[in-house]
Amino acid sequence: MEILGSTFDDSVFSEARDRVCVSLSSYNAKLCESEWFCDSAALDTDDSLEKQKVYKFRGDLAVRQGNYQKALEAYSSCLQWIADNNLTIRRDVLEGMARCCTKLGQRDRALDLADLLSKEASNTCHLTSLLLLKVSIYEHFGAAGSKTLCLQQLCSLLPFNPWHWFSLGQTCLQLLENKRTSGSCSAMRCKTEAHQEDGATEEQQEEAAELSEDRIRLKACACFIRTRLLLRILRQQQSSFVLQRSQNVLQMSEDELQRLNLKETTLQALTEVMSEDLIPEKMREDYQDGESLTSACLQSFRERWWNKILLTDVLETDETHRYKS
Repeated sequence: MEILGSTFDDSVFSEARDRVCVSLSSYNAKLCESEWFCDSAALDTDDSLEKQKVYKFRGDLAVRQGNYQKALEAYSSCLQWIADNNLTIRRDVLEGMARCCTKLGQRDRALDLADLLSKEASNTCHLTSLLLLKVSIYEHFGAAGSKTLCLQQLCSLLPFNPWHWFSLGQTCLQLLENKRTSGSCSAMRCKTEAHQEDGATEEQQEEAAELSEDRIRLKACACFIRTRLLLRILRQQQSSFVLQRSQNVLQMSEDELQRLNLKETTLQALTEVMSEDLIPEKMREDYQDGESLTSACLQSFRERWWNKILLTDVLETDETHRYKS
């Protein structure tokens, strides 16, 4: 009796056909000295691709060394030698320049470079990188409002990423703290600050100005609940340091929910809203590049989650349930 899988096809033992042997020319690998691109002689060439590499490597090295002005100059020189069809390197260099400008305190130029990248964003990977770049810029300059808008777009683009939801929740807490420390301000002043800080539309400015402490608390709570739900699903497939990181963030989310101190009925209502789309079949779907670009907008975020939260009528205004600082 034959055991399943124990037999072989006869073709395995047939003689191989004669193959024509083609002699390949010998290949001599190019040997480079350490940091060869720092030598002034490295630019003694008419090859534009070689000059692009030299300036790119110089910029990357300067960033590693923390010399952001030198890195910015190298990236700027590299940009002149990038071919028009080499969009990958162009985006990499523009992002490097934006991050250098951020470190150097050149906020406006950093945002201008980010705008250049936004015009060339053609798929979800491009848009994700762009939004993460803007998040880092706004975080560096303490622009919590602008950072919140970018994180909302990230959550619309990648709704099953718990880290973006956790970051959004933490930023909401920062907004809450800023609102308390700065004191109450007039709607006109808030809208002016939103315009200067965010470059937002009038509708977004009004939303930022009218967002009360209770609503910020509610939004933060919803974000931490969403983080908790996603991490509980993902940790079943995780192990080692990845699982440990998820456990740590899960505990931090639990702690923040305790400090937010909302009623149990409120937590249940928010959990229902934030778990509506957490269907295994839907979560396994792979979004094709470009298909989710239209969903990554603030209007999408508000309609998909925020408006539903407000419709549940769970906003608490009593003084007994406040954030425990």
